[in-house]
Amino acid sequence: MTSGEQPWPAPTATAPIDAVVQVPGSKSLTNRALVLAALADAPSTITGALEARDTTLMAHALGALGASVNWSHETGIVNVAPQQLRGPAHVDCGLAGTVMRFLPPVAALAAGDVRFDGDPRARVRPMGAVIQALEDLNVDIDDYGRRTLPFTVRGTGNVRGGTVEIDASASSQFVSALLLSAARFDDGAHIIHRGAAVPSMPHIDMSVTLLREHGVRVDHDTNDPTSASWTVHPGAINAVDRIVEPDLSNAAPFLAAAIATGGTLTIPGWPEHTTQPGAALRDLFTHMGATVTLDDSGLTVRAGESVLGLDADLRDVGELTPVIAALCALASTPSHLRGIAHLRGHETDRLAALANELNRLGGDVTETDDGLIIKPRPLQGGIFETYDDHRMATAGALLGLVIPNVDIVDIATTSKTLPHFTSMWASMLEGRSA
Repeated sequence: MTSGEQPWPAPTATAPIDAVVQVPGSKSLTNRALVLAALADAPSTITGALEARDTTLMAHALGALGASVNWSHETGIVNVAPQQLRGPAHVDCGLAGTVMRFLPPVAALAAGDVRFDGDPRARVRPMGAVIQALEDLNVDIDDYGRRTLPFTVRGTGNVRGGTVEIDASASSQFVSALLLSAARFDDGAHIIHRGAAVPSMPHIDMSVTLLREHGVRVDHDTNDPTSASWTVHPGAINAVDRIVEPDLSNAAPFLAAAIATGGTLTIPGWPEHTTQPGAALRDLFTHMGATVTLDDSGLTVRAGESVLGLDADLRDVGELTPVIAALCALASTPSHLRGIAHLRGHETDRLAALANELNRLGGDVTETDDGLIIKPRPLQGGIFETYDDHRMATAGALLGLVIPNVDIVDIATTSKTLPHFTSMWASMLEGRSA
């Protein structure tokens, strides 16, 4: 903790939580929708978009590239009108993986230089697969030999496209980055993954589903996650007016709060069918002893008699790991979370960060090559560092519900995807609709 920072005293629940929480729109869907709207063949509107740091960074970046992006703070509706993409431009990526990875292929379609940079931690996030793939497609990129931020895409107004091989084992975003723009390449793109299994495949499925809704033809062969391929055929990206689903991953700490405190919580508007990784919470929380129901009122989680440990492969849903790990630290039986080595390249090394912070509070957490082993131990209060990571912050808040005197450093980092987190958390504790 740096000098002058005031940690946030995480509130402790005095009774089982009984609340209804309305979570805002999905960050993953919002940023994909913004990119596709900016590349589409006509204006469109996006309703229910998440307004948070990652999504406003995306909107500003697309605006810098020439698109008209008008966001109504009153209605939450975003109007996007495609324009000729051009440079020179500067893209501030912040710490948003979707911005730093999705927009270089868009910038390659612009006429002029586009410089990318971001927060200090963004400069160590993996970017090499996207840069190399674009260079293999004859896009000129000056990355100073670093293979990460900062770098400059020297756009010429078009990309030939064609076949490209990448190793996307560090992030599914490497595949989505190419998918989202490829229909605008002269020859489309045939993307072949070679390497360890691609993590977070639901996020790639999300990209493919949205592209098809925009009229783009996409073929894929993903039976073998170590040698998967996707083909995007060239053509127009049709304009689509879109309503964004609630962010199911952002619902995780609230639902987990019910389990941790022996209570009940409902998330209205939970979709019956979705490509969001957060859909896995239904099965995960059931395995942890909760009762989970989906009906017209939404998704409701009711705590069981105790919190059970979890043995699970989270490769496809890695973003849920921080909250799941925090809940596992409160469980009555051991847990083994696997398949998440790729989390070392997220906002921070999430595996090391979780082990450090849970152990700081008295936990028994061991890192493995691809996950965490968590054994039950009584926890006590103390400082909980967040490492500029929004999901670390919400994990700490969850622990604070049942462990007095947990002080979270930089709770404001939740603004990355959930800018009103602290007020929503307070409303939940008071039993008011949040």
